[in-house]
Amino acid sequence: MRAIRRFALCLFASFAVTSHAEDKITFVTSWYAEAEHGGFYQALAEGTYRKYGLDVTIRMGGPQVNAYQLLLAGQADLAMGYDIQTLKAVEQGLPLVSVGAVFQQDPAVLIAHPDVTSIADLKTRTLLIGQTSETTFWPWLKTKFGFNETQKRPYAFSVQPFLADTNIAQQGLATSEPYAIEKAGIKPRVFLLADAGYPPYAETLVTTHKVLQARPDVIRRFVAATAAGWKSYLQNPLPGNALIRKENPQIEPELLAYGVAKMKQYALVTGGDARTQGILTMTDARWQQTRDFLVRSNLLRADVDVKKAYRLDLLPVPAVLP
Repeated sequence: MRAIRRFALCLFASFAVTSHAEDKITFVTSWYAEAEHGGFYQALAEGTYRKYGLDVTIRMGGPQVNAYQLLLAGQADLAMGYDIQTLKAVEQGLPLVSVGAVFQQDPAVLIAHPDVTSIADLKTRTLLIGQTSETTFWPWLKTKFGFNETQKRPYAFSVQPFLADTNIAQQGLATSEPYAIEKAGIKPRVFLLADAGYPPYAETLVTTHKVLQARPDVIRRFVAATAAGWKSYLQNPLPGNALIRKENPQIEPELLAYGVAKMKQYALVTGGDARTQGILTMTDARWQQTRDFLVRSNLLRADVDVKKAYRLDLLPVPAVLP
């Protein structure tokens, strides 16, 4: 039995769970099952959640699924979120709170043709930017690099315009769109926005105040088991990938492998503060950076209390180091 499983059993014992019945948890992801969700499926496939006394149901997200609405309606206990969305929810008075962050760096990227050497070079290119990015990284890009509205065109979630025009650059995620472009025969230049200072976390764990107040130990165990699942997945993704493909048969095994490789390359899960403070870690400083960027961009009111958007006391103790 691998060391991480021995660690999980020891940590589980430290929670002193007295009930013989497993506590049920429904967790909603942000999209169809994919490598970016691998740690959750790994914890389910390897029985890690059960070792922590949890009976976890993972419900896939998708274009018609609003995870935060499901949380607020009491139809889920936790959801995969985004710190910008959670801060906006707090601004609206919604009782949501983040208890961990899977991705220490946002996987958002700009994808350019091979002749581009830096993000700054893209000031002369047409940029395909999606509507939701208007309230996330597009204002940051304009401030940071001097991009303007005249060079922006709508992104239709297809790489075909990029493939057809060398003057085009587009948004994407490090773990997906570059794969489709490479399959078409172009080796693109990929710029991770986080490397240039874009501050948000991504793939956060979000719950409601009601659930947290009623079941703090259950949430704490879910966070710890999930951290263990992510460590295991990045070491050997086969169990999690098998379950992902069962849930989402349309996903290509090659795309799963690509996603895992890119998560490792960019240290999305294990980089930043996670290197020394453990997987899923969050810090006051990082949340403050995201809050400040949103306020400067007129995307968040200055009177929003950033500390209402997250809790640090639910993170695993001891930390699950990469």
